[in-house]
Amino acid sequence: MTLNIVILIFSAMTIVLLAITFLTYRRKKNYVVLLNRQKQLIFMSLPIVLYIVLFTYVPLWGWTMAFQQYRPQRAFSDQDWVGLQWFRYLFSDDIFLRTIRNTLVMSLINTSLGFITAIGLALLLNEVKKILFKRIIQTISYLPHFLSWVIVTGLVSAMLTTDSGAINNLFVALGFIKEPILWLAEPNYFWGIVGITYIWKEVGWNTIIYLAAMAGVDPNLYEAADIDGCNRYQKMWRITLPSIKPTIIILLIMSIGRMLDAGFEMQYLLRNGLVAHVSDTIDVYVFVFGLRTSNFGLATAAGMFKNVVNITLIFIANELARRAGEERLI
Repeated sequence: MTLNIVILIFSAMTIVLLAITFLTYRRKKNYVVLLNRQKQLIFMSLPIVLYIVLFTYVPLWGWTMAFQQYRPQRAFSDQDWVGLQWFRYLFSDDIFLRTIRNTLVMSLINTSLGFITAIGLALLLNEVKKILFKRIIQTISYLPHFLSWVIVTGLVSAMLTTDSGAINNLFVALGFIKEPILWLAEPNYFWGIVGITYIWKEVGWNTIIYLAAMAGVDPNLYEAADIDGCNRYQKMWRITLPSIKPTIIILLIMSIGRMLDAGFEMQYLLRNGLVAHVSDTIDVYVFVFGLRTSNFGLATAAGMFKNVVNITLIFIANELARRAGEERLI
């Protein structure tokens, strides 16, 4: 996953450089000469472009299954085309509509709490003057990011058990509850458990970008604020946050583009029959009601719907940011 992200970032930077070069010199007649001068850049970007085309755009051919009664044993020309049948089925299926609700709610919880906690932790770490202590806190906070969701959900399940779970034992000892609670069997608690687990796992990792943005703030601004008698909280509010505002906007736009990506592993591993109606997301729906029953057309239609909505949301968010005069992706 990390390698793919690095490759995507590198390819995006290369494409942007090529686009800037093209827009700058498009009116000149010697564009061929310009391409020859920058042939190293073109050759360097060619493998990355081929990688993106091969593993990102070519698989889009599979979207045709959303319009077929797909059977793996048949050739493409022998498939039965059903038009929009699977899409009509999705939007008339109460279970799918419920998964959309669950996905949106859990995504909003994760996004809002993720932004608040990540920015808050970054602000606090930025004020720490002892480098060793700051590095220790950073390391402890982002180590959970490298744990797989299988391990994380196993820890959560163990901590929430009724017989030896640490959470129940603690709450009983403090007098908050009289007897242990079946946390993972109560639908009212599931979204909160998912949100807290996500924050614990990702908050440290999410602070890295904000800390990098804070490192680029002009120190002269803080010196001027000291002369004016500002305290630390005033400098956070008046200098640090406005300085990293473009970074916050960009990350918010990208988060909106993942609004229907609430997750799969955590919800699937923590779900059970008692909380299935609040735990299932679109990705879980694709796996449980599509792939498990070999209904590939239905699974593809659900995944296609999710991706199209995500792309639409990111363009809408980008346009709203442009009209508001804020930073934007494009």
